[in-house]
Amino acid sequence: MWNRRRVMGAVAASGLTALTVRAETETDRLGGDLYPVHDPCMIKGDGLYHVFCTSQMREGKGLIHWRTSPDMINWTFKGSVMPVFPEWVIDEIPDTRGAWAPDISYVNGRYHLYYCASLFGKNHSVIGLLTTPTLDTARPDFGWKDEGLVIRSREGDRYNAIDPSHIVDAEGRRWLSFGSFWSGLQLVELDSETGKPKKGAKIRRIAGRGKPGAIEAPFIFRRGGWYYLVAAYDFCCRGVNSSYYTCVGRAQTIDGPYLDDAGQKLTDGGGTVLLRAGEGDRFKGPGGASVFEENGAYFIVYHAYDAEKNGRPALRIQQLEWTADNWPKVI
Repeated sequence: MWNRRRVMGAVAASGLTALTVRAETETDRLGGDLYPVHDPCMIKGDGLYHVFCTSQMREGKGLIHWRTSPDMINWTFKGSVMPVFPEWVIDEIPDTRGAWAPDISYVNGRYHLYYCASLFGKNHSVIGLLTTPTLDTARPDFGWKDEGLVIRSREGDRYNAIDPSHIVDAEGRRWLSFGSFWSGLQLVELDSETGKPKKGAKIRRIAGRGKPGAIEAPFIFRRGGWYYLVAAYDFCCRGVNSSYYTCVGRAQTIDGPYLDDAGQKLTDGGGTVLLRAGEGDRFKGPGGASVFEENGAYFIVYHAYDAEKNGRPALRIQQLEWTADNWPKVI
């Protein structure tokens, strides 16, 4: 099963393994249309690498922006997934102006693209689902199908239904993590066929922080006997003043408890720092991250705000290595 964690088929040929933590080296290797990219997710399909990201109506290019690359280095803007929201999204949240934080997987013969719609500072939010049998727009069977509502939250709920991320566990069960602020990050089991919450499935809290509760953008991946939970801490969307940084915890079962490298639970505010900008760094506020793997190589794809381009969010890709006790670190 291909998903955004298994898209590294051309790693060696592309030379991407030469990436380092130095922003200048990475920027030199990545080229093409890298701006604006926020909350990126990636998959390989139909001979190309595909990145989908957050978009706003004011940008005038449709919703859920789509970029492709033959080598994961040189990127071209392809267009958007939706020209406008489905009617049910507008009916639910009339004032929404952007499709946020998409997540792409290939399951049961179709590409599944989860996304969310909301308003800043509100938890009246929805997660929707689109599917297509192919990403090749020249094929006659290409076409994004609106599968409708997956999860909603409303004022009074303890969670916020944004930032979805799909994973298949070691037993083949499907799950969706999501969440932002409020009580933190959540996990729910999905029906194996519909990709929507399984009948009777409980929503489980897997991470959270004290007030103001600044944690969001969960992403879970599996390596060996561990599940790793990556999440964004503090505040995004402020250009070079963004304080976003990325942390990780791990657990031996998908529903936790997730612990950091000091043994603190992520439900109690723990988290091992994975990405954080220094005072003199060009790229600020690294977050909205996902991790993908193939042939034993792990990479993190994320956005950060470019101080040399007025704080515009840029696509970033860096390699992970593993410590002796199986913790990821950026190299």
